[in-house]
Amino acid sequence: MSLERQGIGMTSARTRERLIQRLMDQGITNYAVLEAIRSTPRHLFVDEALAHRAYEDTALPIGWGQTISQPYIVARMTELVLAVGSGSEKPAKVLEIGCGSGYQTAILSPLVGEVFAIERIKGLCDRARQRFRTLRMRNIQLRYADGLSGWADKGPFDVILGAAAPERIPEELYAQLAPGGRLILPVGGSNQQLLLITQTPSGPETMSIEDVRFVPMLPGVER
Repeated sequence: MSLERQGIGMTSARTRERLIQRLMDQGITNYAVLEAIRSTPRHLFVDEALAHRAYEDTALPIGWGQTISQPYIVARMTELVLAVGSGSEKPAKVLEIGCGSGYQTAILSPLVGEVFAIERIKGLCDRARQRFRTLRMRNIQLRYADGLSGWADKGPFDVILGAAAPERIPEELYAQLAPGGRLILPVGGSNQQLLLITQTPSGPETMSIEDVRFVPMLPGVER
């Protein structure tokens, strides 16, 4: 493994292990999720000036008014993704709305069949695409587009994951779920809840997971 991927100093294995222990202390129990976070170089997904803080359990700015999510939230949402299916079966198709720097996408990559990610800010999209190439993550398709519309021609999806918060549950996203699929989404304005919405024959079943704070999910695209 290259020094770039392995990390040195504040991005060392010891620093990463402290993060893993903190996640376990907060109730993250899925070994595959913990291993994905342990092996994914988060310092490559933040600005170089913030690399020394990459393995803190905190959100960090990534430009354009956006943030890279707190590792705990990434781990919690990834556990919810893997709860879909039974036994060792993993979700075949996952749609991520709001790719940002690509960190959540990179965590999902080794754990699911395919990740379809959408980012509405061109600069973030371009940087994330280059990171995926550098790390040879070949099961990710990334699109520069308005995430509120989803990606209908690639659906239906086993899971749709949102990394930004709409005021209400977007009907277009729910409609792109496969039967029994799940929408994992922070919803709200100043007060947000992480919701788990499951598609059932009788309509959506909604479960509130916990209070969260995400950037708003906005329509349209930005250069």
